[in-house]
Amino acid sequence: MPTLSVTELNTQLKSLIEATFIQVSVSGEVSNFTHHSSGHLYFTLKDKDSSLKCVMFRSNASKLKFKIEEGMELTLEGVISVYIPRGEYQLNCTNAFPSGFGALLLAYEQLKSEYEKKGYFANKKPLPKFPKKVALITSSTGAVLQDMLSIAKKRWNLVEFVLLNTLVQGDGAKENIVENLRIADNLGVDCIILARGGGSFEDLWVFNEPLVIEAIYTTKTPVISAIGHEPDVVLSDFVADLRAPTPSAAIEILLPDKNEWLMRLDSMQGDLDKNLMRILQVKFTQMQRLREKLNQNPFFNKITQLQMQCQQQGEFLIQKMEHKLILCGLRFQMPSEKLHLKVEQKLARLSMKIKSLKMQLEAKNPENHQKEGYACVLSEGKKIKKLSDLSLDSTIELQDKSATIKAQVKAMLK
Repeated sequence: MPTLSVTELNTQLKSLIEATFIQVSVSGEVSNFTHHSSGHLYFTLKDKDSSLKCVMFRSNASKLKFKIEEGMELTLEGVISVYIPRGEYQLNCTNAFPSGFGALLLAYEQLKSEYEKKGYFANKKPLPKFPKKVALITSSTGAVLQDMLSIAKKRWNLVEFVLLNTLVQGDGAKENIVENLRIADNLGVDCIILARGGGSFEDLWVFNEPLVIEAIYTTKTPVISAIGHEPDVVLSDFVADLRAPTPSAAIEILLPDKNEWLMRLDSMQGDLDKNLMRILQVKFTQMQRLREKLNQNPFFNKITQLQMQCQQQGEFLIQKMEHKLILCGLRFQMPSEKLHLKVEQKLARLSMKIKSLKMQLEAKNPENHQKEGYACVLSEGKKIKKLSDLSLDSTIELQDKSATIKAQVKAMLK
């Protein structure tokens, strides 16, 4: 039997083992997990009796949809390799699958938990009530676009749509979605609708991608996520400002219904007319009460009586003078022309005198003074002509055309 060096033995073992175990699949529990800064993953796969060192290089690790964690049950695929200097072997993993749990579903739950802890699902921007311009991020060839435009035309034809033709599945889809979100956010639109039709969980996976989630979260414009059908739920639904169960529902939620608003406007017009009539009725009643109150005011009643007395006295004087002149004419038998002339002259003088008296009366009329901003001072219902007639602490009334107020004398100033 030839004697081998350690290196020779390890080299032969490497050749034998790697040739024998070209592709293996093994399951167990992850322990001693390390995610190196280089992107490589180092861990141990164990069961109750033994353990196996494992490595997954960055090129394969970056393809995983989920994150490997300590204590996770995995099924690993890969090749056995021997490290000659230490005489150790390990599993170089090419793929990994969660035991008893779909990789995509696990990745979905992990990402959902991660972004929920970051607060990405909490802050929601309000949607515009009457949007004028809306960006549609969807495929230009799908039925989804036509469905949305058809509903929009029926509901609210005062909106402008900007279509950003977008890949919604497959290679390059996530990058295309992120770029179009950035473009739409800078267009000055009122809202962005991210939409696609139904599909399998795998088909819709692009809307769970971290790149897409981050892009939605950082937009300044409100975003509606309208992906798939009612049962389909993706992470973009949680991070968007509103989740619509379908693309068509997104349009119905965002746009007002013109028929409904026409009915509401008719109803509002009717309510406005009723309120206006009620206000006018109230103001008319208030005016009537004010007029009655003014008519009952003794001050204004007295002015009215004086005016009537002045008019009556003037008419009486004119009649008296006419009667006197007639008597004089009969007594002296003056010619009718001369008598008529004298009567006219006398009447003119009397008329001027009456006008003078009327002007004097108007000048003394408190109502005219009140129009210029003056008020009448009363004490115990009597008009005060001189302020010196008042005494300290006496109660007075100040009265103008619109109101009467009570006051108390607190000081006498010379």
